[in-house]
Amino acid sequence: MTEQEPVVPGIDVTRPSVARVYDFWLGGKDNFPVDRETGGRMAEVNPSLPRLVRDNRQFLCAAAARAAGAGVGQFLDLGAGLPAHPAVHEAVRRVNPGARVCYVDNDPAAALHGAVLLADGEGLAAVQADLTDPVALLARPEVRAMLDFGRPVGIVLGAVLHFLPADAAARLCAAYLSRAARGSWLIVSTGYYADRELGDRVQRAAAHARFWNHDAAAVTSWLAGLEIVPPGVCEAGRWVAGTGGVPAQRPVYPLAAAAVKTGD
Repeated sequence: MTEQEPVVPGIDVTRPSVARVYDFWLGGKDNFPVDRETGGRMAEVNPSLPRLVRDNRQFLCAAAARAAGAGVGQFLDLGAGLPAHPAVHEAVRRVNPGARVCYVDNDPAAALHGAVLLADGEGLAAVQADLTDPVALLARPEVRAMLDFGRPVGIVLGAVLHFLPADAAARLCAAYLSRAARGSWLIVSTGYYADRELGDRVQRAAAHARFWNHDAAAVTSWLAGLEIVPPGVCEAGRWVAGTGGVPAQRPVYPLAAAAVKTGD
């Protein structure tokens, strides 16, 4: 978007948005000068950020497709951001053409663009809601019409849990899984700065959001009580490749994992 394009009521173009900055790093067009300024400033400190978000998206789609292959036919993508390609519904429908996907984001631009793009897609929905309030979100008519929590569901929390402290992220994951049926999947990813000083500098460049730096132990704690899917908690690209582990020389990378609810 440019300054000359019409502005939709409810969208604040004077403040950077997490979803729109992420869209900028992915090479999208649904962002404003303030988002590009913030995203560019952060990328000057950490030039690998665009690669990180691409690696993260590849993981999310690979993990969701694997869940679909295991029989999961419906997905709740929390903090989905602006529509991007490949999208979760595109990935899972290559495996199960009838899979249903509900995208959720609190950003009005993300919800608006998602609703427009998905308007003609049966079994797809985009909802503007606060993912940190599972009770209210799962009670929304749009969500209830799309998803049946009496059957297995894939719950996706991609690159959003680093906006919460580790214990709050663990409680949030548990809250969603407590309402999900046996056989449901939890798919998570988070940015991890092995170089803490670099992480601090990126945080100072990010005027739009507070980040927490979660390590593999924190990610593992979010999967408590679940059966972790191989190759376990690892760097996102290595999860997709199936090799596991983390890179020894990279100062920052996305940590990723998927797990299955095997009990009641």
